[in-house]
Amino acid sequence: MADFGFNEHHQNEVINYMRFARSKRLLRLKTIDSCFQDLKDSRLVEETFTVDEVADMLDGLQVVVRGEVEMELINTAHTNVLLLRQLFSQAEKFYLRLQTDISELENRELLEQVAEFEKTDFKSNSKVNQESSKPKLAPLNEGGVSELLNKEISRLQEENDKLRARLRTLESQAMSALDEKAKAERALKDLKKIQGDQQCTLRAQEISNLEDTVAAMQADFEKSLTANAASQKELQESLVSAKHDLLRVQEQLSLAEKELEKKFQQTAAYRNMKEILSKKNDQIKDLRKRLQRYESDE
Repeated sequence: MADFGFNEHHQNEVINYMRFARSKRLLRLKTIDSCFQDLKDSRLVEETFTVDEVADMLDGLQVVVRGEVEMELINTAHTNVLLLRQLFSQAEKFYLRLQTDISELENRELLEQVAEFEKTDFKSNSKVNQESSKPKLAPLNEGGVSELLNKEISRLQEENDKLRARLRTLESQAMSALDEKAKAERALKDLKKIQGDQQCTLRAQEISNLEDTVAAMQADFEKSLTANAASQKELQESLVSAKHDLLRVQEQLSLAEKELEKKFQQTAAYRNMKEILSKKNDQIKDLRKRLQRYESDE
């Protein structure tokens, strides 16, 4: 009786797998036999064949048999992977790491032992334990392994606790940083708002002063025009004074415009003020033309 060093439970598992593999092997052999039988029944209907006919039949048979064998080999490899998956999954539940030696798969001595096992123990063993539930690795109760597992679990739990504490600290620091950032943004926004309000107030005051000046000038011109009963000398003096005032106002307007261009360049208030000044200049030009006509009439 071949001995693989297994306990009774594992040896029964090996027997179950070998039975499964044997049934698949026999089924595939029957398929190959049927391929040959189909060839005999379908093609060997004459007594003599040419070389080309025989070669054609053998080529066709080769394709069919090759496909069946290849399919069986692929299926066997995939089946072995699924078997290893079951074993590894059970081992990982108990924090075990199984290892395999691929070179042992071609050990002729061990392969002969497996063949001998199949011939003797496999055929004679009729007391296989058929478990209804899925096989699982039994929990390890040995003191040494359990102690190592418990230590490893404790170490991992301690590391997790440290990481959680560090994560909470980082989260607290991040929240504090976000609060400080929000406060700084609000302070900056308030400062900008205050500065903007002050600038708007100054601009509005300057514009109002300019408008008052222009209105007063216009009123003076209108009074001068309505004073037709005044003497020529008084009218001329008024005209000279008005011209001086016009020159002074134009200079003031020019200076104010340059100052406004420096302060309010690329702003909506600047563009509006420029339009107002342009209109006032047009009015002044119109008044001057009217005065010139009046002087020429006199």
